[in-house]
Amino acid sequence: MSMFGRLVVAGLGAAAARYALRQVRTSPAGTTLERTNFRGRTVTLAAGPALALGASGAAAAGAASVPAGAATLVAGLGAGAVGLYDDVVGARPEQKADKGFAGHLAALRQGRVTAGLVKVVGVGAAGLCAATLLAGDSRVAAHRGRRRQGPLGRGVDVLLGAGVVAGTANLLNLLDLRPGRALKSGVLLGAPLAGGETGGIAAGAVGAAAGLLPADLAEDVMIGDSGANALGAVLGVALAARTGPVGRAGLLAVLAGLTAASEKVSFTRVIADTPGLRELDALGRRAD
Repeated sequence: MSMFGRLVVAGLGAAAARYALRQVRTSPAGTTLERTNFRGRTVTLAAGPALALGASGAAAAGAASVPAGAATLVAGLGAGAVGLYDDVVGARPEQKADKGFAGHLAALRQGRVTAGLVKVVGVGAAGLCAATLLAGDSRVAAHRGRRRQGPLGRGVDVLLGAGVVAGTANLLNLLDLRPGRALKSGVLLGAPLAGGETGGIAAGAVGAAAGLLPADLAEDVMIGDSGANALGAVLGVALAARTGPVGRAGLLAVLAGLTAASEKVSFTRVIADTPGLRELDALGRRAD
């Protein structure tokens, strides 16, 4: 895809996300998506499903093949759907006590299935389906220079790809603690991926994120788990589509390390204490 084509896809993503935001916000369900942010302001979670729809649709339109486009839709819409379920059901009082993966497992041992666990399983399943579709895509295989694989190699490749998709979805969700942070992270991650044969996928996701960034920074909307998971999943497909088993294993190791670190270290504190990251994180945001 040409540079002009990728710019068109990015513009499509921005327009689609903004249009979807208006539609979701004014729908009968719009009032049920109102939440209070970290500053006590009333905002709407309508940006979450809007981002999932805009990023997934535009990225699929920019994919180089039908299987890659299908993988993008499955990952983005699947992760967005279970994220929205967690946004809605997870806000109930009986669900709020179960935080983190350990909390979800503890609840399961007590016979309770939390909304967060549904999200974890759902994002993983979406990643597995997406990676399976990519594994059957001859254009992706040619781009990666992949040799013919046996069943075992193919299976390992699919599992690694699923881990990259789910891990990237989770990472963007972990960063969504301040207005604009997850969307900025998505743009910074996706922009370098927008080049090359598979760059249309990333271009669509970047455009959708950029289209909703002003409203997120203004604390008019929140993307919630739905938007953060969907954006991360689509970018995960873009990463998986351009890497082989070794690259996927390396990415998965980094993602797993960051996830483990989040259980012990506050990303918000690290950003606040790091020059450069602190200023970038605050750029465009309302003053505290």
